[in-house]
Parts: sequence; C-alpha cells; structure tokens
Amino acid sequence: MKIDAFCHILPARYAKEFFELDVPAVRNLRNRTRAIPALTDLGVRFRQMDEFGDYRQIINVAAPALEDFGPPARCAEFARLGNEGLAELVAAHPGRFAGFCAAVALNDVDRALEEIDFSFTELGALGVQIYCHVNGHPLDEPRFDPLWARLAESGKLVQVHPNRTAAWPDYPAESRSRFEIWWAFGWEYDLSAFMARMVFSGVLARWPGLKFLVHHGGAMVPHFAGRVGPGWDQLGTRTPESDKADVTGYPLAGRPIDYFRKFHVDTALFGAEDALRTVIRFYGADKVLFASDSPYDPEQGPGYIRATIGNLASLDLTDAERNAIYHGNVTRLLDPGASTAAG
Repeated sequence: MKIDAFCHILPARYAKEFFELDVPAVRNLRNRTRAIPALTDLGVRFRQMDEFGDYRQIINVAAPALEDFGPPARCAEFARLGNEGLAELVAAHPGRFAGFCAAVALNDVDRALEEIDFSFTELGALGVQIYCHVNGHPLDEPRFDPLWARLAESGKLVQVHPNRTAAWPDYPAESRSRFEIWWAFGWEYDLSAFMARMVFSGVLARWPGLKFLVHHGGAMVPHFAGRVGPGWDQLGTRTPESDKADVTGYPLAGRPIDYFRKFHVDTALFGAEDALRTVIRFYGADKVLFASDSPYDPEQGPGYIRATIGNLASLDLTDAERNAIYHGNVTRLLDPGASTAAG
C-alpha cells in the first residue's frame, strides 16, 4: 500500500473561480496550470493512478499561496471554497484520496484559525498546507503564535510548501531572478530558511506537538549536515558584537541539528536517488513519508510517482523501513479517526 502524502489538485468550483481571478499570482500560473490536465480532470488523474496499484493520495490545493489572492476576506473565501471542494473529492472517491490538507490564508490569523477549526471539525481535514512565508513575512513573528498553538494542540499534519517567485532577485543589484533560479534553488532555500526560523525562534521547542511535513525531503538540510551540525554549534562566532541581535534566539536545550531532525520530510525529490538516500540516512526511515509532488512532472502526473517508487525499490532498505515510508509513518502521524480513513 502506498499513500502519497503531498499531491496537488484544483477542485472544480475552486478552479473555476481561480481561473477567473485577475491578480498577478494567478496570471503567472494560469497557463502552466491549464496545461496540466490531472489538476482538474479526474478521469485523467485516475487513469494515471491506476498504474500504481494500491495507491492513494493526500491532496491539497495547488499553488499559489492564498495570501497572494488579494484582500484577506477574498483569501478566506478561496480557502473555504477550496476546502469544501477537497472534502467533497475525498468523500466521493475514498479509494483514490486518503484525505486532504486544508488550504489556509495566514494574512488574517483570526480568520485562519476559524477556517482551521471548520476544516478539522466539519470537513475532516488531516492537516493544513502552509507556505514558507506570508507576503514576505517570516512565520516566527509573534502574531502567528496562536496558529502554532492551535496546530500543536490538534496533532494534525502541517505540510510546508515553498513560495518564492521571480520577484525575489538572485543578487542585490538586480530586481528579478533569472533562469528560474528562484524555483530550482530558491524554493529549497525557502524551505530551509523556514526550518531554521522554526528552530532558532523556539517555535519547535515551545510547541513540541507540531507535526511539520517539509516538502522536497527537508530541502538543503540533510545535504548540508556539516553546516547544520558542527557549523551551527558555533552560532555567533562569525558575528561581531554590534550585530549580536542577529544571532540571539530562543535558548535551545540541545544542539541545533537535533531540532532539525524533529521535522518529518517527504520523498518528493523528482527521482534523485542519491539525494533520497541522504535524506533517509539523515532523518531516519521513521521520519520520511512517501510523496511525489504529482502532477508537476514532465509527464504531468505519473512520472515522479514512478521515479520515486523506483528509487525506494533500489535503496538498501528493509521491508519494514520501506513500508513505513510508503504508508506506516503517515498513518501513525494522523489522529485516530483520520488514520482509519487513511488505511
């Protein structure tokens, strides 16, 4: 059994409103999204899924982040529309969809908490999908503390997705990122910076019940373990006294690297077997969840699923480790009612 823990979709009513919305973030993605039939066409999606046998997906609303849709009231409306659509898909096709993670707009925390409560209690969401920043603001700002408290209390998954755009330049002297560097490298920096802020600001220490699922295998962290480990053990030694505020954070009870290992991560590495091997060695098989990022592959659906399954088959894992990655870990992370739904 395989539960794909990070897949994107556009429910029908949400898609209709999404394609009619005239804001820069939507204009930027409209053509790309329309070119991927599996985001909206269930027939196409299900035919792709049939290739993989006993296989189901945990779905969420495809990018962009809701905060990019305009005023907070509009963002909240799209969150509700998306979540009701996701819930309908799961209810109508339980053999295809193991559950969903709710969309939430964090530019109004009070509204976000209302949507989270509605999605968890009325719609049965398994968790939420958030992005690495909110209109450029880091998520360790104090205004987000009620969010972390609520999510930690819930015990639900918190999927973390990157959201840098070409408007974030590669060099200070420039105004735009070129060659999609913002995506290829920038998204992995996005995720890594998010994790670091959650560690050093004390979010993880204050709310140890948080169940973060970081996309793309934990991004840069496992591949830069020397910097995250002995490098950050020397935090502050590179910073002059006049800038000590830059390195003053929450007092951690152990090494920074120990906190980075508290995250759960997925296998959405696009077929990079050596990278996946490093991810599993760094986090351990009990912290890695099977996920493909479908349908954003060159085949527009099955390519990354097939590649990831092939990677996991090739790696030197025990059957127990492989099964934990495929379905055991995500089932264990869900609350009792949700874990039953997920199989």
